[in-house]
Amino acid sequence: MKVSHIIAIVVLGLIAINSVYRVQETEKAVLLEFGKIEDANLQPGLHFKIPVVQEVKIFDARVLTLDAKPESYYTIQKKRLDVDSFVKWRINDVETYYKATGGVEQTAMNRLQARANDGLRNEFGKRTLHEVVSGERDQLMELLTVELNQAVQQDLGIEVVDVRVKKIDFPQEVSGPVYDRMRTDREKEARQYRSEGNEEAVKIRADADRQKVVIEAEAYREAEQLRGDGDAKAAGIYADAYNKDPEFYAFLRSLEAYKQSFANKGDMMLVDPDSEFFRYLKDSKGK
Repeated sequence: MKVSHIIAIVVLGLIAINSVYRVQETEKAVLLEFGKIEDANLQPGLHFKIPVVQEVKIFDARVLTLDAKPESYYTIQKKRLDVDSFVKWRINDVETYYKATGGVEQTAMNRLQARANDGLRNEFGKRTLHEVVSGERDQLMELLTVELNQAVQQDLGIEVVDVRVKKIDFPQEVSGPVYDRMRTDREKEARQYRSEGNEEAVKIRADADRQKVVIEAEAYREAEQLRGDGDAKAAGIYADAYNKDPEFYAFLRSLEAYKQSFANKGDMMLVDPDSEFFRYLKDSKGK
């Protein structure tokens, strides 16, 4: 085979290789002809182009992250804050994207960051410190995402998926006084809560003491009533027993009196021998 033939084969192979290109599912591409956009709607798959005359620019179509460096913004109260944020974005209109950035991703990042900084500066300037830190933070992020998306879709051909603030810090020179003031405010709230708690505790104790007195009074009343009923029943039983056999009843009462009188050996009694007290000691029949 002649050298000229080999060279021709090699040239044809290079032309064939340069004539074929592939667009992945995760990519977007534009076809240029002499530097001008010929086709900005290339679908994923295998395509052909004219070498030298045509050129293909391929870009990442996935969601990308712009992790911006922290910036300082002022609230409506003129409080300066150091804000660390990020933006999630992706290419939406590849033709507009290429015309605006030349297909350079870093150029798109820089322009998007400038727009995001302007949006954050404007939104922070409308709100107080409490609102941007906690009160309206989610609402602020949603509003900024919508506004930023509307601006960059037309100018840059990209879609802003989300804007988020990772961290908000006070500048080093003011963080100490701010934290001291926050600590003082929290201590004031704590004292107020403790005072209200003590007041409520006093009310609860007073109510508990009142209920205790009422319960004890009712219990004492019920106990006295039960005791009176018991005494009345006992007296009735004694009366019935006495009426049935007065002599036996008198004998039992005398035995009880003897038992109580002689319970303590140290006691001394002076009683007339003819006293009624010795009635059943002298005679079991009490005569």
